[in-house]
Amino acid sequence: MSFTINAEISQFHGKLYKLSHESTSTKTKMDVNVFVPPSKSTKIPVLVYLSGLTCTPNNATEKSFFQYFATKYGFALVFPDTSPRGANIEGEDDSWDFGSGAGFYVDATTEKWSKNYNMYSYVHKELLTELSKQFPTLDFENISLSGHSMGGFGALSGFLSNPGKYKSVSAFAPISNPSTCPWGEKNFGNYLGEDKAAWYKYDPTHLIADYKHEHQPTILIHQGSADGFYAKDHQLQPEIFVDAAKKAGYKGGVELHVAEGYDHSYFFISTFAEEHAKHHAKYLGLSE
Repeated sequence: MSFTINAEISQFHGKLYKLSHESTSTKTKMDVNVFVPPSKSTKIPVLVYLSGLTCTPNNATEKSFFQYFATKYGFALVFPDTSPRGANIEGEDDSWDFGSGAGFYVDATTEKWSKNYNMYSYVHKELLTELSKQFPTLDFENISLSGHSMGGFGALSGFLSNPGKYKSVSAFAPISNPSTCPWGEKNFGNYLGEDKAAWYKYDPTHLIADYKHEHQPTILIHQGSADGFYAKDHQLQPEIFVDAAKKAGYKGGVELHVAEGYDHSYFFISTFAEEHAKHHAKYLGLSE
């Protein structure tokens, strides 16, 4: 399989590549953006950023400012899409928080969705393997995860369900306990069925309770206090995840920062992007 380069853009002295390819996991064409910083190294560490509901790879690429900090600290960036597109499944475009733009980073098991909606395998297996062939200077053995909202959930879930694979993890306003919030109930119920045991295999609050791997870096989370999904709708629930980590004795701990006055938008994300970049640079071996 090969990638089509749809655009090659100079940015912050590096190169941003807008790519597409045919996915074996989703059986659809998928878009992905990759930023490669200026570097003389033959092995550049990688940060994968998972976006939230409704987003394409372009949202974070254009609004997060992560590329500036990728150049500053010396890591590459991968911005996957959030779902298959154009699978032609009845109902996939009926609502903004399910289906297209809302793959929820799980592998669907229900009959209607299981052929295409396999975003867990796509992100953590297929995409990284194929990108390593396209970009031989990127070190996909020295890799970390971050994400926002649904993507923050995907980052936490992906880190905890792949012990030792990722050097570090962080999240902006993550859906931290999806088994008990409306977004999680809607997406897990449709993609995974009604058996809650299947939900818990992806839920960070349940995964951290059973996480025993020796690699336990500090988990960094930023949450805006004026985020309606946090303050009113209770979709996010980061404190429940923090409590679960404490009960589990997770050694690195969860560093939760509730930022006064900030909402759920990319204004919030871009404000704290450097703190997350510094966090990952340390674990990727790029800084003290």
